[in-house]
Amino acid sequence: MENKLYPTQFFERISSLDGLRGFSLLGIFLINMMSYESPILYYNPKEWWQGTDQSLYNWIELFVQASFYPIFAMLFGYGLVLIRNRTIEKGGEFKKIAVKRLFILLIIGIIHAFLIWSGDVLINYAIFGFILIFLLKLSGKSLMIIGLSLFVIPNLFFSLYLMIITLVSSQDMSMYTDIMNLTKSMDIYSSSNYWNITVQRFKDWMLVNGSSNIIFILFSVIPLMMIGAGAAKLKWLQSAQSERKKWLFILIISLPLGLFLKSLPMFVDSNLAFKYIEQSLGGTILSFAYVAIIALFMSYKWTGRLLKPFAASGRMSLTIYITQSIVGTFIFYGYGLGLYSKLTLGTSMLLAIGIFIIQVVLAEIWFMKFKYGPLEKIWRYFTYGKSV
Repeated sequence: MENKLYPTQFFERISSLDGLRGFSLLGIFLINMMSYESPILYYNPKEWWQGTDQSLYNWIELFVQASFYPIFAMLFGYGLVLIRNRTIEKGGEFKKIAVKRLFILLIIGIIHAFLIWSGDVLINYAIFGFILIFLLKLSGKSLMIIGLSLFVIPNLFFSLYLMIITLVSSQDMSMYTDIMNLTKSMDIYSSSNYWNITVQRFKDWMLVNGSSNIIFILFSVIPLMMIGAGAAKLKWLQSAQSERKKWLFILIISLPLGLFLKSLPMFVDSNLAFKYIEQSLGGTILSFAYVAIIALFMSYKWTGRLLKPFAASGRMSLTIYITQSIVGTFIFYGYGLGLYSKLTLGTSMLLAIGIFIIQVVLAEIWFMKFKYGPLEKIWRYFTYGKSV
């Protein structure tokens, strides 16, 4: 009898995987909220935020900035391996399913990036996912070793290069504010002209994802996807209950190291070299600690129950991620409520937490009646070619 391909059913899901997705969505939303509300690409945050907002930003920079998108990237690789395993188990053709799935994700990413918010990550995930497909033949151990090497070695070399430049160059390596583009960005996003905002969105997206940055994006995303894929092949999350010592070891190593590297701009110097070390190395290493914490929490029944709401939101992570952008930009952009640069950082963070709580509640209610989130349903329909 022919095995039919269907998307992952509820009973097949890994609760710690969904819990991690939900947890990372909160951290991502806190950081994205600053981008929705202010021209973050063009200012020095040490100059932009004042008073209590500056103190709050320091805490956000230490514990949140650059430490949640890495989790998302690793989970992307983890999830792709699970899809591969299940497709092969059912006798299907993984590459065909994966290509369709990634192509749909690419379309969603394009719509998100250019019509909603320029900070989209789905385009990069889809494109790099096409590369990852051909790497999944490697063993879990090989994926982990190669992924870690591709992450650590280039970032260490570039960090060293920036440190040397900082020491020997007569040029100021401090962060600076681009007054002209900052003013232009504020004027456009504060206006009600959707077309002008769309043009600015494209410019902002190109500034981050253009040719000058693509190599850095490549070595910050692909390696993490490979690490996640390797962990999936080794079933690290599935075996968390019996491998608590391993997760505890990861936590003990990565938490102090990540916090140390992330604190360098705060306690030593906020030049570009230390900022790069903070973002690329410190942020990712701290994300390993967060993964270990969630894995340990989910390995115990009583603490796992506390994270159940995160798991519900993680089951519809695509829907929540996109709706966060829709709601966030509507609140701040001129075609919505027009609050761009008008709220304090503290108010924005409380707003983000409040919106996320509402999303979690709505996710719980949604899953009382439906098996998949709205966008997840559409994604699965076009991937598997049948109503699911």
